[in-house]
This record gives sequence, C-alpha cells and structure tokens, in this order.
Amino acid sequence: MIRRDFLYSLPLACLPGAAISGAQYEESRGEVPWVPTPEEVVETMLEMARVGPGDVVYDLGCGDGRIVIAAARKYGARGVGVDIEPERIREANEAARAAGVAGRVRFVEQDFFKTDVSEATVVALYLFSKINERLKPRLLRELKAGSRVVLYQFNGMGDWKPKRVIRKHHYPVYLFEVPPRA
Repeated sequence: MIRRDFLYSLPLACLPGAAISGAQYEESRGEVPWVPTPEEVVETMLEMARVGPGDVVYDLGCGDGRIVIAAARKYGARGVGVDIEPERIREANEAARAAGVAGRVRFVEQDFFKTDVSEATVVALYLFSKINERLKPRLLRELKAGSRVVLYQFNGMGDWKPKRVIRKHHYPVYLFEVPPRA
C-alpha cells in the first residue's frame, strides 16, 4: 500500500501523471496509486491502437473506467476494466451508465495479475514500468498475435520494442503489437 503522505512528499516530477495535482492521487490496496489518465491521452491511446467495433479493450488498473467507456462510446468496442479498488469499480459502473454504454462494458474488482486477458484485442496500461515488466510475459502468452498493447508514460517492456511512440503529451504513449508465435 502506498501512503498518501508519502506521495504528497515527493516532488510532482517524480510521480506518474506529474501534470496532475497530488490531490488526485488515491491511496490504494494495490501496487499503483490511481491517477486519472488525461482525456486527451485516452483519445491518443485509442487512436494509436486503432480501436474499432470488433475490439475488446481491457484496461488493467482501470480506475474510473474512462478508457473502456471511451472505447465503447466513440469506437463501438466492448470493454473490460479491472481494478482492485471497490470505490473505483463503483465509479466506473456509474460512469458507464451515465455514458449509455453499460451494456458494452463491464468492470471487475480483481487483482489484474490474476485477470485472464485472452479475450482482449487491445490492452491499455498506465502502470509503473516494473508492473508492466511483470505483466509482459502474460500478455505475450495470453493475447492473440496482432493484439495491441498501449501504454502511457511508463514503458518497461524490455526487449519488446514499441511499434510506435507518440510524444505529443507530457509523457510518451507507446504502442506494442503481439507478434506471431514461433
């Protein structure tokens, strides 16, 4: 658990989403504090991943659900958001109902390290590099070839090189594509 007073004591430049005020960081039962992905970054992530009506977008550490909700609302995709915090799941479900996409998305209160992502065609991550490193083997094993993984700010994918990097926001957005199996 990351203590709120610890987060507030760090210089903002050291924190994910440094352009966001420290007041938006939330204490978490998990390994990553919740920091809302800026709306313009959500749009870039979904555009980079070429999300469309046939896609199933998973957001691991979904927070308020904004990525999967935007994927459903704007691109007609289905989505699954996973978060360990019950309050975030409640907020995400409320936001999905308000956006009129509750029938296209679902939110699961679960540790994302235990989530089966094999149904996903797109996975969105805004997590620390070390977490991404731990998820990489599962993503490469469970996702079908051609599935896209899009990350904001923290890469951490080691020798898996991004297909594309966009640097128009405060931090980069990375796009990876799962290669064919040998």
